[in-house]
Amino acid sequence: MFSTFEKLVDPFPDEAPRAPPSGLFAFLWFFARPVWPLLAAMAVFTAAISVIEVSLFGFLGSIVDWFAETPKEALLAERGWQLALIGFVVVVALPGLQLLDGLVSFQALFGNFPMRFRYVMHRWLLGHSLGFFQDEFAGRVSQKLMQTALAVRETATKSIDVFLYVAVYFSGVVVLAAASDWKLALPFLGWLGLYAVMLRYFIPRLDRVAERQADARAEMTGRIVDAYANVQTVKLFAHTRREADYARASMAGFLATVYGQGRLVTLFVTCLQTLNSLLLFAVGAAGIALWTNDLVTVGAIAASVGLVLRIHGMSQWIMWEVSGLFENIGTIRDGMATLQIPHAITDRPEAPPLAVPTGEIRFEKVSFHYGKGGGVLREFDLAIRPGEKVGLVGRSGAGKSTILNLLMRFHDVEAGRILIDGTDIRDVPQESLREKIGMVTQDTSLLHRSIRDNVLYGRPDAGEAALMRAIERAEAGEFVGELRDRDGRTGLDAEVGERGVKLSGGQRQRIAIARVMLKDAPILLLDEATSALDSEIEAAIAENLYRLMEGKTVIAVAHRLSTIAALDRLVVLDKGAIVEQGSHAELVARGGLYAHLWSRQVGGFLAAGDGEESGESDAPTTGTGAKDEAPSMRAAE
Repeated sequence: MFSTFEKLVDPFPDEAPRAPPSGLFAFLWFFARPVWPLLAAMAVFTAAISVIEVSLFGFLGSIVDWFAETPKEALLAERGWQLALIGFVVVVALPGLQLLDGLVSFQALFGNFPMRFRYVMHRWLLGHSLGFFQDEFAGRVSQKLMQTALAVRETATKSIDVFLYVAVYFSGVVVLAAASDWKLALPFLGWLGLYAVMLRYFIPRLDRVAERQADARAEMTGRIVDAYANVQTVKLFAHTRREADYARASMAGFLATVYGQGRLVTLFVTCLQTLNSLLLFAVGAAGIALWTNDLVTVGAIAASVGLVLRIHGMSQWIMWEVSGLFENIGTIRDGMATLQIPHAITDRPEAPPLAVPTGEIRFEKVSFHYGKGGGVLREFDLAIRPGEKVGLVGRSGAGKSTILNLLMRFHDVEAGRILIDGTDIRDVPQESLREKIGMVTQDTSLLHRSIRDNVLYGRPDAGEAALMRAIERAEAGEFVGELRDRDGRTGLDAEVGERGVKLSGGQRQRIAIARVMLKDAPILLLDEATSALDSEIEAAIAENLYRLMEGKTVIAVAHRLSTIAALDRLVVLDKGAIVEQGSHAELVARGGLYAHLWSRQVGGFLAAGDGEESGESDAPTTGTGAKDEAPSMRAAE
């Protein structure tokens, strides 16, 4: 029975994710529409339960009158069938409705509804460009995803549970009281009016506080997660106290919203208790006055007082539920600001997958900048022949990493186009494009999974032999065999920690190289691929890297020029434009910018005007440092 209801909602739908609409109700309906039959069933059960509960107080009044008016020996004979009906309702009907309501609420919706939201929105968020995640705290985004999912469920279900229940229940209360005497219904109507005024005053204020609180909570979580994710840097600079103070500032901001919320709740509770006390007094006084004038029966008074006591408890529940409801609405509104952001880079509908028969790459009149006044690239032209190995050289800010990022379509060009084998990369799906390109970056981060999972990320369907061959070619076999995590997993099954923190920089780089070797894509991009390796390991990997380059089109960026000197062609960039190109020997003989940079490096260190210390990085969030080690990676010439 339970599993039947648990399978009524698919928490992991296959349809492509779409941007949720703007507007609170449109946003809610976007996620509630797939489960509307279950929400409608909830509404029916809730209404039926509320009608029965009000009716029970009417039965209570009737029973009191029967006891007062009917002799004991005649009670069952005269009222037996009515008592049996009451018994059936209490013992069978009400529990049965509660069971059905619970099955719909807790089995079908409670877990599946928010999980469906998380899965759909997680897929949508993964489709954002790299820039979106560079502008946001990872912890902040994940917090908004998780808390908005619960808020959407609570808003959809509680709106039915609270408002429908209250509407039906209070309508029944007024009808039941007025059935005895219309004057007896007046205190209930007065209470309802004043209660509505209270809600109108307090709820919007609680709503605004809740929205600020949700944002403050996300900010606090983001700062804490940021410190944990970069704990090595925190300890390296001895800034644990600074990070504690940084988090404390956001905690204080969050606590301020809690204090504001607490003050409103205290006032709300006090006003509500006063209103309930006035209702009890008014109904009691009215009942006594009407009874003394023989206008109502004792049973009617008993039923009315019972309703007052029930409302006393219900009003507390309603207050918290409505307060929680509007708190959830505030959370949704806060989450919508992040979750509704449209994708900056989108695929064209029905775009065909990219085919790379030869691997020719062309940049035609490409212009791009990172939101700055000046362009990083301005009408940039570059043609790379199929299978050609090209190195990009230049000072920081020259546009080297930007070229790679544009080719990967982490950003879209602002003018011009980029072609792979004659196809504009904007005319193919992003995933199809990136499947055809292998890339190793200097800033290598690994998934918080096992070594096996990280390497297989390059080609998930690869067999064990291919996996081990890639690891050995990346000179990673020795240290992988010695790995052991805190749960006792060893070797390929050992987990590497968040972003690979359990491994050294060189070890992470070798795993990244193994991953790209396993992927074996027709186009290879190397952005300081060996910068984190020592000279001995770099020399050992060099032969395998060059073997990996065979038959591929390669673009390599390296500030240590010796690592790319043997490539087919070196393209020297300065301020987003090509100033020189040719082989290493040709460029040295020419005596231009490349010869100047080369002489500085072989002389020992890059001077302050020539290397990473001068100028800004190609991308706003990434910088690469020139290495001072002696040249060590040599290609087989």
